[in-house]
This record gives sequence, C-alpha cells and structure tokens, in this order.
Amino acid sequence: MMGTQSAPTQLFYDFDLERHVPDNHMLREIDRFLDVDGMRQKLRPFYSHMGRPSIDPELIVRMLVIGDVMGIRSERRLCEEVHLNLAYRWFCRLGLDAKVPDHSTFSKYRHGKFRESDLLRHVFEATVERCLKEDLVSGEGFAVDASLIPADANKSRSVPASEWCPDVAREIGSRAAQEYLDTLDDAAFGAASPSQPKFVAKSDPAAQWTRAEESRPYFAYATNYLIDTESSVIMDVEATRAIRQAEVGASQTMLDRTERRFGIKPDWIAADTAYGSSENLGWLVKQRGIIPFIPVIDKAERTDGTWSRSDFKWDEESDQYICPEGHALRRFRRNYSDPNRVKKTGGTYKYRALKADCQACPSKQRCCPNMDFRAVTREPHEDARDFTRSSRKTKAYAISRNKRKKVEMLFAHLKRILNLTRLRLRGPNGAKDEFLLAAIAQNLRKLARLRPRAPRMEAVA
Repeated sequence: MMGTQSAPTQLFYDFDLERHVPDNHMLREIDRFLDVDGMRQKLRPFYSHMGRPSIDPELIVRMLVIGDVMGIRSERRLCEEVHLNLAYRWFCRLGLDAKVPDHSTFSKYRHGKFRESDLLRHVFEATVERCLKEDLVSGEGFAVDASLIPADANKSRSVPASEWCPDVAREIGSRAAQEYLDTLDDAAFGAASPSQPKFVAKSDPAAQWTRAEESRPYFAYATNYLIDTESSVIMDVEATRAIRQAEVGASQTMLDRTERRFGIKPDWIAADTAYGSSENLGWLVKQRGIIPFIPVIDKAERTDGTWSRSDFKWDEESDQYICPEGHALRRFRRNYSDPNRVKKTGGTYKYRALKADCQACPSKQRCCPNMDFRAVTREPHEDARDFTRSSRKTKAYAISRNKRKKVEMLFAHLKRILNLTRLRLRGPNGAKDEFLLAAIAQNLRKLARLRPRAPRMEAVA
C-alpha cells in the first residue's frame, strides 16, 4: 500500500539545534578558530554608551564569514540562506526564531564602524595568530604573487584617459570616485605609475584597464598574497592597481607589516620574474637580508651568439670588467685628483674597452663585430642581481620553485571554490574589504582542514 505524508500535528516540539549540525560540518570546525572577543574590544571605542543597542557586530562578521567560506557572493542570498539553513543559524547564534538582519545592514557597517576601526584587518591578523599558535607557520620561506580580479565596471560606461581628470571625478561625486581622489598619492594606486590607462571607468575610476594573457581587456584590481610555504597560510594580503609597479611595492609593504605585526622575517622569498627588478632585489638583499629566489629581469643577455655581459668577469676592487681574453673594461682611463669625479651615485654605468685592444683581439667577431670597441653597462644594485643569479644554481632554488606554486593554487581556490570571479564592491576600500574577507575564509578553511577536532567517542551500552 502506498504511504502518504501528513504534516505533524504536535503543538510543542523538543528541538535541539546543536544536535542537527553534523560533527564534521565545515562551520563547526571554523567556529573554534574565529576570534570574537578581540573583535569586540576593537569595536568598543566606536560605540556610544547611550541609545538603543545596535545589531550585534559579531553577527554581521559571522554572516560575512559564512558568505566567503561557502562561496555565497550575493548578500541578499546570504540573508536568505542564513534564514533557512540550520547550520548557518547555529554558527550565527540565531537559534530557531531569531530574525536575520536585512541585507542593507552590511553596507551600513561596512562604510561605518568596520572601516573606521579597520576591523577586517584585525580579524584577518587574528586568524594568522591562530595559525601561528597551531604551528602551521615555519617562517623560513615565503612566496608572493598577485592575481587579477575583474572590477564591477563596464567598458561602455568608461571614458578615454585623455578626457579624464580629477575634476571629472569630483563632478561624479560617488563613493568610488571619492576613494579614487583619496588614493591619488597612494603608492598602491594613483602614485604607482605616472602612466595612465587607456580608459577610465566612471563607476570605479581606481580600477585598472588591463589585459591578461589570452583575454579581452577589462577593468580589474590585483589581490596580492604573501604566504608561508610550509602550509600555505596567507600571512598578508593587499589590494593594488593591476600593474607590476604596484604589485612589487605591495610585496615590500606586506613583508614590512608581517615583521612589524608578528615578528617574522623569512630567510628566503620566492616570486616570478615580475619581482626581479634591480630596485626590488637591492631592497631584499641589502636592506632586508632576504635571499630572493626570483628570476632576474635582465635585458643585457644577447641571443645573436656574441658574448653577453655574463661572460665578462667583474672585478670589484678595481671597479672594472675583465673580458674573456683578459682585457680590462673601465669607466675612466685617467686618474682624477677629485675623488667625487669617480664616486658611484647609484646610476647605470658604462665600462669601455680600449679600441686598440679590441681591434687586435682574435675574438672580436664573437665580442663586438659591428663596433670598434666593446662596452658593457652595469645596472644599479648589480651586486644584488649577481647574488640572485648565483642563488639560482643552488638546490634550494629548485625547491622554492615548487613551493611557489602554492600561492597560485590559493588563487585558483579563491576563484573556483570561493567564487571570487568578480568584485561586488567598488573603489579601493571595497576591493580591500573583499580581498581581506576572502583571505580570512581561506585561512579558516586551512585551520579546519589541518587541525580538525578529535572524533567524538560514542558511549557503548
């Protein structure tokens, strides 16, 4: 006989929400690592001791964490999911009948107390501290990289860069336009490069018109990750314009902030060629004492079969290069009584061989077949570049290349699992908020996976 389902007619129910959340649920694991007490201490100075109680900021943060951990990109949908899902209600401490806040509450908190107190940065750093406490960070080697995230801007509502100026941004008057004006002198945004993009979006002027490989141009921001390669813990995150200069500057900012905040400085750092400029390598080697496992940006190598600069031996004591045939290439050929004439000031120097030596040299066709004499340039921080080149010959360099891929895997996880394929918020502050929340979610998921609770033992009758 076919059965039928009928609605229960009980008037009272004995319902325990705690029992309906599985022991192995992701949110149950994450709940152990989310620091709420520190968040309340951070926000207390921004609340008045008078007036009606506000919506609990802990509830807002917990809902935002759910959204990023579970890949729920819409805040309207997030409110609906929290209303319906028992595990979400348990995580947010809502019980069965508590009211879920309206989606507009997120904007009020985001543009108000959260940004005034820099709360999301505090929550992110609290997750890093928990990773340190759980021994997930070795501090030996770091990796850094950047990934482009499309902005909430459209080409059809953009203007050519020639028609754009700060006065146009002031006329627009939107929050994103005001944030653009506020970051014109910021090294991560307006001051990152004097060059202007081809187009500027009216809805989000700070977004960079750029093009990734094998894709159409679009407006984007760059999320920069600094990770510890032991367990892929994100040590710091920074939002910048989608250009190389801003990304390199962000790596230095994150290294400084990590040492200042957690007292950790890595022995070495791995990155791709974009971070191999002479200025960055000089900063890492001379100022920070960090071994850079980074390919050097070098345009002096020749591909026509003639000798490159690397074939010439550098003589530091005599300030000269020695060619493979033993001839000296010098900056000056006379002795100056004024030492300031030969003082190095940090620019690019040219070292020249004698014309007579080159004309009589049997290897002239391999060295300078189209010139009367050979000249070699020496870039700023060339000693740091030479040290970086020598580091490539070590076994540790090959190991760092494999570990560097972990940061790329985090970006893939960010876009495919957490669904951060396009920003919802506009302006530099909106990008910072979304990137911080995503990094918080990834670190919490890392803690839940690598430090799970001990399985609960059932009593045996």
